[in-house]
This record gives sequence, C-alpha cells and structure tokens, in this order.
Amino acid sequence: MSHPIKILLAEDEPALGMIVKESLETRNFEVLLCEDGEKAMQTFTTEKPELLVLDVMMPKLDGFTLAHQIRKHDRQVPIIFLTAKSQTKDVVEGFERGGNDYLKKPFSMEELIVRIKALLGRAQQRKSKEVIPIGGYQFNYIKQQLLWEDETIPLTHREAELLYHLCENQNEILDRSEVLKRIWGDDDFFNARSMDVFITKLRKKLAKDSSIKIINVRGYGYKLVQ
Repeated sequence: MSHPIKILLAEDEPALGMIVKESLETRNFEVLLCEDGEKAMQTFTTEKPELLVLDVMMPKLDGFTLAHQIRKHDRQVPIIFLTAKSQTKDVVEGFERGGNDYLKKPFSMEELIVRIKALLGRAQQRKSKEVIPIGGYQFNYIKQQLLWEDETIPLTHREAELLYHLCENQNEILDRSEVLKRIWGDDDFFNARSMDVFITKLRKKLAKDSSIKIINVRGYGYKLVQ
C-alpha cells in the first residue's frame, strides 16, 4: 500500500486549522499543522512534505515570505495560499512568490480537496516532460527556467505552468476560460486580470527570439506561434 501524501498546513486560526487538518486526514492525507510561519519553515525542512497549504497572514513569518524562502530550496513542491485578500495585486504577488494556487476565504473543504488533487496530478504528469524547445529557447518545466544560448532565465511557478499549457496547444487557441479554471481554479475577473499580467511577463522573457509570438485572440484566448 502506498504511503499517504504528506501535506504541510500553516494556519494561525486554531479552529480552522483543526477543521482543515481533520478533513484532509479523512481523505487519507497526512497533515502537519503549524500555527506560524517560522514553525512551518522548520517543519518543511525536516519533514519534506509533498504539498503546502499556507495561510497568508500569519505571525512571525507571513505566507508570501515563507513561500519565497521555500522556493530558494525547492522549486517543485506545490503551494496553495489561503487568504481573505482578493485584490488583483495580492493574487499576482502570491503567484510571483511561488504559489501554484490561491483559495479565498471562506472556502469549502471540497474545493480545497479538488485543488490539492489537481496540483498533485499535474506535478506527476510534468515529471516526464522536462525540456520543451520553443524557437531558440529550451523550456525546462521541472527547473522552471528558459535557456537562451548561455543565459538562464528563471520563471515563477505560475509562468511555467501557463507556458506549459501554451506549448501543449502550440499554434492553436488556448481557451481563456478553460486555462483559468485549470490553473487558477476559477475564471473570475481577478484571475483573468492576473493571467493577463503573466502573459505580458512571458512575452518579455521570450522576446529574444522575434519568431515567437503570444497572440491575444480577442474573446477566445491566447495562441503561441513561432
């Protein structure tokens, strides 16, 4: 029998933390509950969890800072942020700090479970597709970087995820609503604005090869062409 997936849960509200922990454990996850960011960092280092669920507003070390520190050591472990913040700039900051998903409070446990399973499934699928050529670039999804001649261009988790989907649908339209639901979890206004920001960032990072274009197909989505 395979071992249960180990999840690190950092949540400073004791009641909510216990509810989430117990709910995940009924789904056969092993849950390591921490009530502040410093304890979560120590637990991550010693326990090597396979996925992290981090509250943003925590004492000692907030979730964004914690994720940023973790990404210095591990660029692959999936991270979900839990937060009451909903402004576009907060969502974008979360993804730039290394988050893979962003769940707004209050949330349902079923929604959290679905997102956890989706992230774990995508992480497993990507392991066999490490390097993808894009024009004169080499896209290393696992290391989350673009290689251009002797230059290495780092990508955030969200940039790598979005670029991967564009590559999978190269020269075809990547449906905007579908990719928002698959990567962001919802196709609402805030997530759509966030996606536009990341498309702009990818265009800049791919600008060394003029043959590569990410085209906005108004009303439908985006297309990667070269």
